[in-house]
Amino acid sequence: MTLEVKKLQCIRGDRELFRELSFSLQEKQLMMLEGRNGSGKTTLLRALCGLYVADQGEILWRGKPIRQQDEAYRRELLYLGHLNAIKADLSVLENLRINSLLAGARVSDDDLMAALDTIGLYAFEDFPTSQLSQGQKRRVALARLLVSKASLWILDEPFVALDVAAVEHLQAIIAKHVEQGGMVILTTHQEVPLTSGKIKRLSLNDHAV
Repeated sequence: MTLEVKKLQCIRGDRELFRELSFSLQEKQLMMLEGRNGSGKTTLLRALCGLYVADQGEILWRGKPIRQQDEAYRRELLYLGHLNAIKADLSVLENLRINSLLAGARVSDDDLMAALDTIGLYAFEDFPTSQLSQGQKRRVALARLLVSKASLWILDEPFVALDVAAVEHLQAIIAKHVEQGGMVILTTHQEVPLTSGKIKRLSLNDHAV
């Protein structure tokens, strides 16, 4: 199981963000994506998810271009961006249930409830997410990690709006996923033990034009 990026180039408007970008990621690997603001981190993550088409280069999953795999690739991918991707008029449990179904995973309500309990949302399952704090909304989004069957997690600033205890908990969830054979690419402006260890690093500053 390998993710390969070959000579990728991305242009936004009239500005070239990066070119000749190549790297690979294997099972049990965590990659920290670095770069100054505007260097193209989020654009790269969206390209890896198939949400943005790069101007040149290729992204391969298990040796095949992701554009040729569509749903098969997306079933193995979990993307968590800046936005929490939750619906304000639905309850916490309803949001998690719908996100799981959209990801192609059939998860029992008992497992969904266990995930909410683990992520710190015990007894909040029936609350409309519009009534939650920003930190609680982020936890609803992060609960997806606990019920995901995806091999590749792409996480854009996952520690935003979390308190110290939640940051530590999330680090443990990510580390466990990697230890069990998963793959993670993440960005963060917060210095945490998870990203200060022996991990892969990719700086877009080195590929800036």
